[in-house]
Amino acid sequence: MNPSYILTLSCPDRLGLVHGVSGFLLEHGGNIEEAAQYNDPVTGLFFMRVQFACGAHDATSLRADLAQFAEPFAMRWSLHARAEAMKTVILVSRQGHCLNDLLFRVKSGLLPIDVRAIISNHRDFYQLAASYDIPFHHIPVTAATKAQAEARQLEVIESEGAELIVLARYMQVLSDNLCTQLAGRAINIHHSFLPSFKGAKPYYQAHDRGVKLIGATAHYVTAQLDEGPIIEQDVARADHTDTVDDLAARGRDTESQVLARAVKWHSEHRVLLNGHKTVVFR
Repeated sequence: MNPSYILTLSCPDRLGLVHGVSGFLLEHGGNIEEAAQYNDPVTGLFFMRVQFACGAHDATSLRADLAQFAEPFAMRWSLHARAEAMKTVILVSRQGHCLNDLLFRVKSGLLPIDVRAIISNHRDFYQLAASYDIPFHHIPVTAATKAQAEARQLEVIESEGAELIVLARYMQVLSDNLCTQLAGRAINIHHSFLPSFKGAKPYYQAHDRGVKLIGATAHYVTAQLDEGPIIEQDVARADHTDTVDDLAARGRDTESQVLARAVKWHSEHRVLLNGHKTVVFR
C-alpha cells in the first residue's frame, strides 16, 4: 500500500485553489482519500485539509515541490505522514481524570498520539505513568522557582521532540514566555463553557450564579488567560439542587470527552488557526 499523507494549508482566497491543489497532487501521483475546505468571508482566507496516498514521491521531494507550488499563493502549509503518531507531553496536577482518560484511549488505539512524558508539579500520578511505561517528571512549582521549573519543563518537552503539549488539568498559569514558545502546540482544558467563568474555581462561580448548564472548553494556550482559540466545547445539565461538588463530579466526564476530541483532531491535523479562532475539519 502507498504511504498516506495529510496536507493542510491556508492562504488568501482566490479562484482555482481547489483545482490547483488537486492538480498538483495528480501530477505527483497522489490519490485523494479525504478533502475538506473552508472560505472565510470575514478574513478572506481559504483553508484546506487533504489526505492522500502517494507512492511515486517521498515526503522530502513532496515538501520541496510543495514549497515552489505554494509560493505564488502565499500559502502557509504543512505536510505530515499519516502513520506517524504525534509526539506528546502531558502536564497534570492533582486531578487525574483527563490524564487517565487520554492514556486509556491511547492504549486502546483510539487516540493517535505517542505520549513521551508526563510532567507534574505533584507526585500523585507517578504510579499511573509507570503502569503505562511512560517517564514521569516531578517538577515542583512555587512563586520563587517558577522560572527554573518552566525551564526544566521546556527542556523535557524539547528533548522529547513534542509536537503537542496537553495541559490535562494542570493548575498552574504558564508564563508569557513559555506560552510564546509553545504557541500553536499546547492545548488546555478549562472546566467552564468559555467565555463564561474564566480563571480560578469556575464551578464555584457557576454555582454562585445558579446556571442550568455547565461546560468544558479545550483551547490553545496563549499568554491571555483562558482566551486562546477554542477547539471544542460541550455542556452538561445542572439544576438548583446541585452543590459545587455535584457540578465538579458531573463536569469531569465532560472535561475528559472535550479534551480527548480536541487532542484527537489536533493530532490528525484537523485544526487550523484562523486568527483568534479555529477551523476544525471534523
